[in-house]
Amino acid sequence: MTGPEERVLFMGKAGREREKRDLPAAGETIRQAIMFALEEGLLSANELSGLVGIPEKDVSSHLEHIRTSLHGRGKCFVVQPAECVKCGFVFEKRGRLTNPGRCPVCRNEQIHAPLFSIVRERT
Repeated sequence: MTGPEERVLFMGKAGREREKRDLPAAGETIRQAIMFALEEGLLSANELSGLVGIPEKDVSSHLEHIRTSLHGRGKCFVVQPAECVKCGFVFEKRGRLTNPGRCPVCRNEQIHAPLFSIVRERT
């Protein structure tokens, strides 16, 4: 008799415990796996890369495609902007989905990464 399956958990960059998924299931693309993860809640690019098993630098290109493809599906791509750790500057007007290099106000390089999610559009 075998015991229950063990869940593999990891600590995300934002300090939240997340369940680590294996690589996308058979028949599931990387973008589908990312979309599934984003529907569960806010995630950083680093957390997404760990969940779906791709390098963090590749996540932003997948997120760009997902952002443009959600318009006709009744879902909305939500971005919680990056924020400077030192002065609290919020990168609200930043259009790119990658992490900023440094704060334009205080020049600090410690930046909280942007967080992403997918929610249903309100009717």
